[in-house]
Order: sequence, then C-alpha cells, then structure tokens
Amino acid sequence: MDVMVSPALTIPASELDWRFSRSSGPGGQHVNTSDSRAALSWNVAASAVLSDRQRLMLLQRLERRLIAGVLTVTASEQRSQLRNREIALAKLAEIVADGLAPEAAARRKTKPTRGSTYRRLDAKKQRAVTKRQRQRPPAD
Repeated sequence: MDVMVSPALTIPASELDWRFSRSSGPGGQHVNTSDSRAALSWNVAASAVLSDRQRLMLLQRLERRLIAGVLTVTASEQRSQLRNREIALAKLAEIVADGLAPEAAARRKTKPTRGSTYRRLDAKKQRAVTKRQRQRPPAD
C-alpha cells in the first residue's frame, strides 16, 4: 500500500519494508500467539521518489530517528495487525510531512508598550498594598 504524504509526494509500497513481532499490552493469551506489532521501515537515503533537496532536508531534520539512513516506525497500540499497519503508515506519513514542512518564520523581537509596563507595575503596587494591609500592626 502506497503512503500519500502530500499531493506531490507518494511513497510507493515497493520502498517500504514490513516486520511483524509479538506485541505487549492488551489482548490476553492472544498476544502470546500472534504477531500484531508492526514495524515499518523506509530507506530515506536510497529513496527514488525524493528530490535531492527533499532527501537532504529529511536526512538533516530526522537525523536522530534515522539508523543508517532508514526511518523505522512501530505500532503496537491495537490488538489487530491490520490496524497496527494502518497506524504505522499514518505515523510515517506524518513524520515525513513534518520533516518536509517549511520552517516557521523567525519571531521578531518586540518590547512591551509603555501602557502595558505601567499596568503591570501598577498591579504589582496594588498587590503590595493588599499584602501590607494583611500584616499585624507592629507591637510597641
């Protein structure tokens, strides 16, 4: 099953590698007998569907998740292998889409307005007065 990351990028099923193993979690005795945990691997470094720019961007941004240029996603949330496969495909698509998303614009530094500074300091003075009034009067 192909993974549609965006309208412009679809990862073909031929580039995906599946592995299945026994899953922990809910399922009782069923867990001990079926391979419901799904691990999906995709070789980012050798992918034919990526442009050089996209490949470089993914290799840099997903550096911590990659092992020898291969991105691996696992899913073991559900008791069904089919559902875990669907979840793994969705996770892969989300990770790749986030890796290819343009960077957010840098925040421009601003300073507080004179009015907001005045209001903040005025509120602090009011609070100090309130606390001062709660104190016991000094014993003479």
